[in-house]
Amino acid sequence: MNKLTRSPMKRREFLSVAGGAAIAGAVPSPSRASGRHRFLHGEFDITVLSDGFLTLSADILLPDASPEVRSPILTSLGGDDSGARVQANVPLVRYGKDLILIDNGGGDNFQPSTGRLLQNLLSAGFDPAAITKVIFTHAHPDHSGATTTASGEILYPNATYYVSQTEWDFWTDRDFESRRPHALHAFAEGAKRDLLAVKDRIQLVGEGDEVVPGMAIVNTPGHTPGHISVELQGRDNLLITGDACTNDVIFFQNPNWHFGFDTDPELALKSRRQLLDRAATEKLKMLGYHWTYPGVGYAERKGEAYRFVGA
Repeated sequence: MNKLTRSPMKRREFLSVAGGAAIAGAVPSPSRASGRHRFLHGEFDITVLSDGFLTLSADILLPDASPEVRSPILTSLGGDDSGARVQANVPLVRYGKDLILIDNGGGDNFQPSTGRLLQNLLSAGFDPAAITKVIFTHAHPDHSGATTTASGEILYPNATYYVSQTEWDFWTDRDFESRRPHALHAFAEGAKRDLLAVKDRIQLVGEGDEVVPGMAIVNTPGHTPGHISVELQGRDNLLITGDACTNDVIFFQNPNWHFGFDTDPELALKSRRQLLDRAATEKLKMLGYHWTYPGVGYAERKGEAYRFVGA
């Protein structure tokens, strides 16, 4: 484990959501399991691959909204009053000889509707052994769960793994269970499984660190204590947001609403507002992990809120 040199709930039990397939049958939106969207951004060649989808309950997606407000939003997401599906969009970034994944999906460690990334990588002609870097925006199981196979082998055997110092310290704390709420314990179990599996390949990063030239870390804490986003230089710099803004429909229109899996709800709101305000002001391109596939677009101001405009 190394430190990278810097360059100029409202909580619900994890297992109840990991078993979210219980409501999946009621939600008809497509899985995007075979999604593949490619575009160029400056020196970067980006392919957005699908890891499938996950199903979240209404209480997780919209904890602040009344039932009458929830219903039309969930319908617009292709769901019903019990919940809705959200996509899992994984960017694969080619830069020179590097192939960089930003998050690696759920593998076999989340809902059965996730874990499609490996299949889609292979279908697109990419060998897992060719992946040189994996950046974790955070260590929730739908973002880091595919670090190892079911038999415990590292799925991307030649990659270096990047995670923020704060994220590493939080989840690998030996006293986690005695110091943190019970609702986080299952999350910590998954995070430790994934992070410790590659501990000898970890690079610890923070604000402003460059993974490759023109690809820098942006701190966006709150969803988890060490959540990061990734900024790529180019025309209309590209911000890859992870879960700093979890859904393009709900949280663009309602930037002051909470999300049920935010570890620090108020800090998460602050990070989201800052992110959307900057993106709208500077006309930055954005890419969101759980946004409508392929999740690439812009934040446009609409009164006190925002509108997502697909690129």
